[in-house]
Amino acid sequence: MLEREEAWLSRRDIAPLRERLKRLPQLEGVSVGLEGEAVSLFWGEIKEEERQEIYECAKALMPWRKGPFWVGDFLIDSEWVSAKKYALLEPHFDLRNKDVADIGCNNGYYMFRMWGQNPKSLTGFDPSPLCRTQFDFINHFIQAPIRFELLGVEHLEGYGKLFDVIFCLGVLYHRSDPIQTLKSLYKGLAKGGELLLDTLMIEGEEEVALTPKDRYAKMPNVYFIPTFKALSHWLHRAGFERVEKLEIAKTGLDEQRKTEWINSQSLEDFLDPCSHDRTIEGYPAPRRIYVKAYKGA
Repeated sequence: MLEREEAWLSRRDIAPLRERLKRLPQLEGVSVGLEGEAVSLFWGEIKEEERQEIYECAKALMPWRKGPFWVGDFLIDSEWVSAKKYALLEPHFDLRNKDVADIGCNNGYYMFRMWGQNPKSLTGFDPSPLCRTQFDFINHFIQAPIRFELLGVEHLEGYGKLFDVIFCLGVLYHRSDPIQTLKSLYKGLAKGGELLLDTLMIEGEEEVALTPKDRYAKMPNVYFIPTFKALSHWLHRAGFERVEKLEIAKTGLDEQRKTEWINSQSLEDFLDPCSHDRTIEGYPAPRRIYVKAYKGA
Protein backbone atom coordinates (compact mmCIF):
# COMPACT_ATOMS: atom_id res chain seq x y z
CA MET A 1 0.00 0.00 0.00
CA LEU A 2 2.89 2.36 0.75
CA GLU A 3 4.28 1.98 -2.78
CA ARG A 4 0.83 2.67 -4.24
CA GLU A 5 0.49 5.80 -2.12
CA GLU A 6 3.92 7.09 -3.15
CA ALA A 7 3.12 6.50 -6.81
CA TRP A 8 -0.19 8.38 -6.62
CA LEU A 9 1.25 11.33 -4.72
CA SER A 10 4.12 11.65 -7.19
CA ARG A 11 1.80 11.99 -10.18
CA ARG A 12 2.70 14.83 -12.53
CA ASP A 13 -0.36 16.88 -11.53
CA ILE A 14 0.01 16.24 -7.78
CA ALA A 15 3.78 16.39 -7.16
CA PRO A 16 3.99 20.22 -7.49
CA LEU A 17 1.15 20.55 -4.98
CA ARG A 18 2.95 18.26 -2.55
CA GLU A 19 6.04 20.49 -2.91
CA ARG A 20 3.91 23.52 -2.01
CA LEU A 21 2.83 21.78 1.19
CA LYS A 22 6.48 21.49 2.20
CA ARG A 23 6.82 25.27 1.99
CA LEU A 24 3.93 26.01 4.33
CA PRO A 25 5.06 27.91 7.43
CA GLN A 26 5.11 26.25 10.83
CA LEU A 27 2.84 28.37 13.00
CA GLU A 28 2.62 28.35 16.78
CA GLY A 29 -0.49 28.91 18.84
CA VAL A 30 -2.98 27.70 16.23
CA SER A 31 -6.48 27.35 17.67
CA VAL A 32 -9.13 25.15 16.06
CA GLY A 33 -12.89 25.64 15.95
CA LEU A 34 -15.09 22.67 15.04
CA GLU A 35 -18.50 24.20 15.68
CA GLY A 36 -20.77 26.03 13.26
CA GLU A 37 -20.52 25.60 9.51
CA ALA A 38 -16.77 25.95 8.99
CA VAL A 39 -13.81 24.07 10.38
CA SER A 40 -11.86 27.11 11.57
CA LEU A 41 -8.14 27.70 12.06
CA PHE A 42 -7.04 30.82 13.90
CA TRP A 43 -3.64 32.22 14.74
CA GLY A 44 -2.15 35.51 15.82
CA GLU A 45 -0.07 37.85 13.74
CA ILE A 46 1.97 36.28 10.96
CA LYS A 47 4.21 37.74 8.28
CA GLU A 48 2.49 38.85 5.10
CA GLU A 49 4.63 36.51 3.00
CA GLU A 50 3.57 33.58 5.21
CA ARG A 51 -0.10 34.50 4.87
CA GLN A 52 0.33 34.81 1.08
CA GLU A 53 2.04 31.40 0.86
CA ILE A 54 -0.86 29.78 2.74
CA TYR A 55 -3.48 31.50 0.57
CA GLU A 56 -1.77 30.69 -2.73
CA CYS A 57 -1.33 27.07 -1.68
CA ALA A 58 -5.06 26.79 -0.88
CA LYS A 59 -5.93 28.31 -4.27
CA ALA A 60 -3.60 25.89 -6.06
CA LEU A 61 -5.50 22.98 -4.47
CA MET A 62 -8.81 23.86 -6.17
CA PRO A 63 -11.46 22.61 -6.63
CA TRP A 64 -12.62 22.46 -3.01
CA ARG A 65 -15.79 20.35 -2.98
CA LYS A 66 -16.39 19.88 0.78
CA GLY A 67 -16.17 22.43 3.55
CA PRO A 68 -16.14 25.30 4.30
CA PHE A 69 -12.87 26.06 6.08
CA TRP A 70 -11.77 29.31 7.70
CA VAL A 71 -7.99 29.47 7.33
CA GLY A 72 -6.74 32.44 9.26
CA ASP A 73 -8.45 35.47 7.75
CA PHE A 74 -9.79 33.88 4.55
CA LEU A 75 -12.67 31.49 3.89
CA ILE A 76 -12.37 28.46 1.62
CA ASP A 77 -15.98 28.62 0.46
CA SER A 78 -16.40 25.09 -0.88
CA GLU A 79 -18.99 23.98 -3.42
CA TRP A 80 -20.90 22.01 -0.78
CA VAL A 81 -21.96 23.52 2.53
CA SER A 82 -21.18 20.20 4.18
CA ALA A 83 -22.26 21.41 7.61
CA LYS A 84 -25.88 20.90 6.53
CA LYS A 85 -25.36 17.15 6.08
CA TYR A 86 -23.32 16.92 9.28
CA ALA A 87 -26.00 18.71 11.30
CA LEU A 88 -28.63 16.33 9.93
CA LEU A 89 -26.62 13.24 10.89
CA GLU A 90 -25.05 14.35 14.17
CA PRO A 91 -28.05 13.51 16.41
CA HIS A 92 -27.87 9.91 15.18
CA PHE A 93 -24.35 8.91 16.20
CA ASP A 94 -22.06 8.78 19.22
CA LEU A 95 -18.39 8.31 18.34
CA ARG A 96 -16.82 8.52 21.79
CA ASN A 97 -14.07 5.90 22.22
CA LYS A 98 -15.04 4.14 18.98
CA ASP A 99 -13.05 3.13 15.91
CA VAL A 100 -14.55 5.18 13.09
CA ALA A 101 -14.08 5.15 9.32
CA ASP A 102 -15.29 7.62 6.69
CA ILE A 103 -15.43 5.96 3.27
CA GLY A 104 -15.17 8.47 0.45
CA CYS A 105 -13.95 11.09 2.90
CA ASN A 106 -12.97 13.68 0.27
CA ASN A 107 -10.77 16.33 1.98
CA GLY A 108 -11.65 15.24 5.51
CA TYR A 109 -14.18 17.95 6.44
CA TYR A 110 -16.50 15.44 8.14
CA MET A 111 -13.59 13.74 9.91
CA PHE A 112 -12.38 17.01 11.39
CA ARG A 113 -15.90 17.55 12.70
CA MET A 114 -16.07 13.96 14.02
CA TRP A 115 -12.74 14.43 15.81
CA GLY A 116 -14.57 16.73 18.21
CA GLN A 117 -16.47 13.70 19.57
CA ASN A 118 -13.22 12.04 20.77
CA PRO A 119 -13.32 8.76 18.86
CA LYS A 120 -10.78 6.08 19.70
CA SER A 121 -9.48 6.24 16.13
CA LEU A 122 -10.52 7.98 12.92
CA THR A 123 -9.63 6.70 9.45
CA GLY A 124 -10.58 8.11 6.06
CA PHE A 125 -10.64 6.19 2.79
CA ASP A 126 -10.50 8.09 -0.52
CA PRO A 127 -8.49 7.22 -3.64
CA SER A 128 -8.14 10.86 -4.76
CA PRO A 129 -4.60 12.24 -4.31
CA LEU A 130 -5.97 15.79 -4.61
CA CYS A 131 -8.36 15.17 -1.70
CA ARG A 132 -5.48 13.71 0.30
CA THR A 133 -3.41 16.81 -0.46
CA GLN A 134 -6.24 19.12 0.63
CA PHE A 135 -6.54 17.09 3.83
CA ASP A 136 -2.79 17.39 4.44
CA PHE A 137 -3.00 21.16 3.87
CA ILE A 138 -5.65 21.59 6.58
CA ASN A 139 -4.07 19.07 8.93
CA HIS A 140 -0.69 20.80 8.61
CA PHE A 141 -2.17 23.37 10.99
CA ILE A 142 -4.55 21.18 13.02
CA GLN A 143 -2.31 18.12 13.57
CA ALA A 144 -5.33 15.91 14.29
CA PRO A 145 -4.62 12.18 14.85
CA ILE A 146 -6.55 11.17 11.72
CA ARG A 147 -5.33 8.54 9.26
CA PHE A 148 -6.06 9.13 5.56
CA GLU A 149 -5.75 6.10 3.28
CA LEU A 150 -5.60 6.45 -0.51
CA LEU A 151 -7.99 3.51 -0.80
CA GLY A 152 -11.53 2.87 -1.96
CA VAL A 153 -14.46 1.04 -0.41
CA GLU A 154 -13.34 -2.14 -2.20
CA HIS A 155 -10.22 -2.20 0.00
CA LEU A 156 -12.14 -2.01 3.26
CA GLU A 157 -12.68 -5.71 3.92
CA GLY A 158 -8.98 -6.50 3.43
CA TYR A 159 -7.74 -3.53 5.43
CA GLY A 160 -6.98 -5.56 8.55
CA LYS A 161 -9.06 -3.51 10.97
CA LEU A 162 -12.76 -3.52 11.85
CA PHE A 163 -14.67 -0.38 12.72
CA ASP A 164 -17.45 0.33 15.21
CA VAL A 165 -18.97 3.04 13.01
CA ILE A 166 -18.61 3.53 9.27
CA PHE A 167 -19.81 6.57 7.34
CA CYS A 168 -20.40 6.24 3.60
CA LEU A 169 -21.76 9.54 2.32
CA GLY A 170 -22.47 10.26 -1.32
CA VAL A 171 -20.67 7.17 -2.65
CA LEU A 172 -23.17 4.38 -3.34
CA TYR A 173 -24.73 5.82 -6.51
CA HIS A 174 -21.24 6.06 -8.03
CA ARG A 175 -20.77 2.29 -7.69
CA SER A 176 -21.81 -0.01 -10.53
CA ASP A 177 -22.43 -2.88 -8.07
CA PRO A 178 -24.20 -1.35 -5.05
CA ILE A 179 -24.85 -4.64 -3.24
CA GLN A 180 -21.19 -5.65 -3.45
CA THR A 181 -20.29 -2.19 -2.11
CA LEU A 182 -22.66 -2.68 0.82
CA LYS A 183 -21.16 -6.12 1.46
CA SER A 184 -17.69 -4.52 1.67
CA LEU A 185 -19.03 -2.00 4.19
CA TYR A 186 -20.66 -4.80 6.19
CA LYS A 187 -17.41 -6.80 6.29
CA GLY A 188 -15.53 -3.72 7.49
CA LEU A 189 -17.76 -3.37 10.54
CA ALA A 190 -17.14 -4.98 13.91
CA LYS A 191 -19.97 -7.02 15.42
CA GLY A 192 -22.71 -4.69 16.58
CA GLY A 193 -21.34 -1.96 14.33
CA GLU A 194 -23.31 0.80 12.64
CA LEU A 195 -23.30 2.15 9.09
CA LEU A 196 -24.45 5.70 8.40
CA LEU A 197 -25.13 6.08 4.70
CA ASP A 198 -26.64 8.59 2.36
CA THR A 199 -27.39 8.16 -1.33
CA LEU A 200 -29.52 9.61 -4.07
CA MET A 201 -33.05 8.17 -4.08
CA ILE A 202 -36.32 8.30 -6.00
CA GLU A 203 -39.79 8.45 -4.54
CA GLY A 204 -42.07 5.42 -4.64
CA GLU A 205 -43.23 2.36 -2.74
CA GLU A 206 -41.96 -0.19 -5.26
CA GLU A 207 -38.72 -2.16 -5.02
CA VAL A 208 -37.10 -0.43 -7.99
CA ALA A 209 -34.19 1.81 -8.94
CA LEU A 210 -33.69 4.45 -11.63
CA THR A 211 -30.87 3.55 -14.02
CA PRO A 212 -29.83 6.63 -16.02
CA LYS A 213 -29.00 5.93 -19.67
CA ASP A 214 -25.88 8.07 -19.93
CA ARG A 215 -25.72 10.81 -17.30
CA TYR A 216 -27.60 12.01 -14.25
CA ALA A 217 -27.28 15.73 -13.45
CA LYS A 218 -24.36 15.74 -15.92
CA MET A 219 -22.58 13.01 -13.93
CA PRO A 220 -21.54 10.00 -16.07
CA ASN A 221 -20.79 7.78 -13.06
CA VAL A 222 -24.28 7.45 -11.56
CA TYR A 223 -25.59 3.92 -11.94
CA PHE A 224 -28.53 3.13 -9.65
CA ILE A 225 -30.86 5.49 -7.74
CA PRO A 226 -33.19 3.37 -5.57
CA THR A 227 -36.43 3.84 -3.69
CA PHE A 228 -36.08 3.42 0.06
CA LYS A 229 -37.59 -0.06 -0.20
CA ALA A 230 -35.04 -1.10 -2.82
CA LEU A 231 -32.17 0.36 -0.76
CA SER A 232 -33.44 -1.45 2.32
CA HIS A 233 -33.48 -4.74 0.41
CA TRP A 234 -29.93 -4.13 -0.84
CA LEU A 235 -28.78 -3.62 2.73
CA HIS A 236 -30.50 -6.79 3.93
CA ARG A 237 -28.93 -8.77 1.08
CA ALA A 238 -25.55 -7.41 2.17
CA GLY A 239 -26.13 -8.83 5.68
CA PHE A 240 -27.42 -5.92 7.74
CA GLU A 241 -30.00 -6.91 10.33
CA ARG A 242 -31.92 -3.66 10.60
CA VAL A 243 -32.27 -0.50 8.54
CA GLU A 244 -33.53 2.78 9.98
CA LYS A 245 -34.65 5.66 7.76
CA LEU A 246 -33.31 8.91 9.22
CA GLU A 247 -34.25 11.64 6.76
CA ILE A 248 -35.05 12.49 3.15
CA ALA A 249 -33.84 15.86 1.89
CA LYS A 250 -33.89 17.54 -1.49
CA THR A 251 -30.54 19.04 -2.47
CA GLY A 252 -30.96 22.81 -2.70
CA LEU A 253 -28.96 25.69 -4.14
CA ASP A 254 -28.14 26.78 -0.59
CA GLU A 255 -26.24 23.51 -0.08
CA GLN A 256 -24.48 22.99 -3.44
CA ARG A 257 -23.49 25.99 -5.55
CA LYS A 258 -20.74 27.66 -7.54
CA THR A 259 -18.06 29.54 -5.65
CA GLU A 260 -14.70 31.05 -6.53
CA TRP A 261 -13.09 27.97 -4.99
CA ILE A 262 -14.27 25.46 -7.63
CA ASN A 263 -14.13 27.23 -11.04
CA SER A 264 -16.62 24.81 -12.58
CA GLN A 265 -20.32 24.13 -12.88
CA SER A 266 -22.52 23.18 -9.94
CA LEU A 267 -26.09 22.24 -9.09
CA GLU A 268 -27.77 25.18 -10.85
CA ASP A 269 -26.18 24.04 -14.12
CA PHE A 270 -27.27 20.44 -13.56
CA LEU A 271 -30.99 21.24 -13.25
CA ASP A 272 -33.58 22.01 -15.92
CA PRO A 273 -33.59 25.83 -16.19
CA CYS A 274 -37.39 25.78 -16.56
CA SER A 275 -38.01 23.54 -13.55
CA HIS A 276 -35.62 22.78 -10.71
CA ASP A 277 -37.69 19.68 -9.99
CA ARG A 278 -35.93 17.92 -12.89
CA THR A 279 -32.31 17.42 -13.90
CA ILE A 280 -31.06 18.74 -17.22
CA GLU A 281 -31.69 15.23 -18.62
CA GLY A 282 -35.29 15.18 -17.38
CA TYR A 283 -34.84 12.89 -14.37
CA PRO A 284 -36.17 13.76 -10.88
CA ALA A 285 -33.95 16.38 -9.24
CA PRO A 286 -31.42 15.17 -6.64
CA ARG A 287 -33.02 13.96 -3.42
CA ARG A 288 -31.05 12.17 -0.75
CA ILE A 289 -32.02 9.55 1.75
CA TYR A 290 -30.10 9.09 5.00
CA VAL A 291 -30.19 5.69 6.69
CA LYS A 292 -28.57 3.88 9.58
CA ALA A 293 -27.95 0.15 9.23
CA TYR A 294 -26.91 -2.27 11.95
CA LYS A 295 -24.66 -5.33 11.94
CA GLY A 296 -25.63 -8.08 14.32
CA ALA A 297 -23.71 -8.64 17.53
